[in-house]
Amino acid sequence: MTYQEIERYISEIPKFTKKHSLSHTKRFLEILQIPQGKMKILHVAGTNGKGSVCAYLDAMLRSEGKRTGLFISPHLVKMNERIMIDGVPVSDEVFSEVFTQTLGAVKQMEAEGLEHPTFFEFLFGMGMLAFSQAEAEYVILETGLGGRLDATSATEDPEVCVITSIGLDHMEYLGDTVEQIAGEKAGIIRPGVPVFYAQSAEESDRVIEKTAAQQGSSCKKIGKDAYEILGIEDKHIAFSCTNAYYGTTTWKLNNIGSYQPGNALLAMEVMQYLFREKGHVDRWRKALAQVKWQGRMEEILPSVYVDGAHNVSAIDAFVKSVPETAEGNIFLFSAVKDKEYEEMIAHLCDSVPAEFYVVTLIDGERATDAELLGKLFEKYTDRPVVVIESVQKALEYVLEHQEKRTVYCLGSLYLTGMVKETIADAKRKSRRKPEEKKLKGSRKSRSWKQQQTERAADRKSSRHVGGYRQMLNYEEEIRKFKPSLEVEDIEDAVYEEDLTDMQDLLKEVMEKKKKKK
Repeated sequence: MTYQEIERYISEIPKFTKKHSLSHTKRFLEILQIPQGKMKILHVAGTNGKGSVCAYLDAMLRSEGKRTGLFISPHLVKMNERIMIDGVPVSDEVFSEVFTQTLGAVKQMEAEGLEHPTFFEFLFGMGMLAFSQAEAEYVILETGLGGRLDATSATEDPEVCVITSIGLDHMEYLGDTVEQIAGEKAGIIRPGVPVFYAQSAEESDRVIEKTAAQQGSSCKKIGKDAYEILGIEDKHIAFSCTNAYYGTTTWKLNNIGSYQPGNALLAMEVMQYLFREKGHVDRWRKALAQVKWQGRMEEILPSVYVDGAHNVSAIDAFVKSVPETAEGNIFLFSAVKDKEYEEMIAHLCDSVPAEFYVVTLIDGERATDAELLGKLFEKYTDRPVVVIESVQKALEYVLEHQEKRTVYCLGSLYLTGMVKETIADAKRKSRRKPEEKKLKGSRKSRSWKQQQTERAADRKSSRHVGGYRQMLNYEEEIRKFKPSLEVEDIEDAVYEEDLTDMQDLLKEVMEKKKKKK
């Protein structure tokens, strides 16, 4: 099977279905012949911050010279992202090899009368097999939904259990109160295994501490007063720790999210427990400063950020991280049906000023209707709202009107992935080989001005909610613009690359002409 066929096979496995028992998953791992005793498992659950904590743990462990395996969910662009070895997603070749072996194990399970693994369970099996074959010493496992019944809980004897901040999310699966959700997350706690958790609400904290006590496990809370944010400089956030173990050192993270120091400190406390006096704190500090975690206040273009905030508590953390700016903000938003998206929208509109909002539609059956989201924004803000169902066209629109403003894309990890993929596709097009570019030569039959007029017409096809008007009249700009040798030089690039961001190209040329004058 090709890599694309493999991705298609896995994608067709139901994602949101009844979980199998842990005994089912354990049998799956047995058939895969995973020697769990040789890998030190760090098990991470929580509502928000799991991925960041996992990334920080992975980076610091590698700074200690340890070979690591990292299993995360969801992926943003490619499935390979879910399975990382030494901080790098496995290659297509390794992914395909592991898939073939895993599929063989599934056939044996079915021969025994057992059901096919779920989507998450299948990828988890692939990950564990890849880590085993790579001889990873430390394996960091991020839970999917919950923890008590999560497939990752089928592993044996973890070194530590880590629980990040708790909030309301996936309530149809985990319960509709903070206590119920905390109970599901605390389900990863094993007898005698140390627990490290981030302070959240009193209700969830009590549940975690009670569960740890019942299991005879030590329990350490990382409070919100355990660190102090010192400031943001050069797109890094600096903080200090109150724990004397770390001295007076200033720590920096390659991220401006105000919630990230808490995630980093949680990971640091785990490292302190694992290595004690043998730990190299200076190495940890350098490693943390270099971590770039996808989709968490990640700058993907100049002053364009994607953030995976997809529930109310994550939106709350997000708005606290948005710096004040005189130039203004633009928000690109989408959400899935099973989220509290109205409350998310209300909180966003009430907490952060915006020049305007753009609402779009993500792929998949879980996507919330863009028109509905647009009407909700109109309910909670008097600022202009624009509905553009195509993510690509929506992204083009915000970039056209960005000027000096800061753009934030949020509301769903699916949106984060689609935005990143759109930008990656554009970059790949710009790097095509000359012989590949010639294939686009047929476009030359239409004049440069004609092509731009057509693109301007395409832009007008989007519905504008709230009476919002385009800030630039592209047809007028094209009409007034007189081609020069400069334009002729780049015209070939236009039809050869099939670029969609012509307005940027036009703007660049015009700025060059002004400078010459």
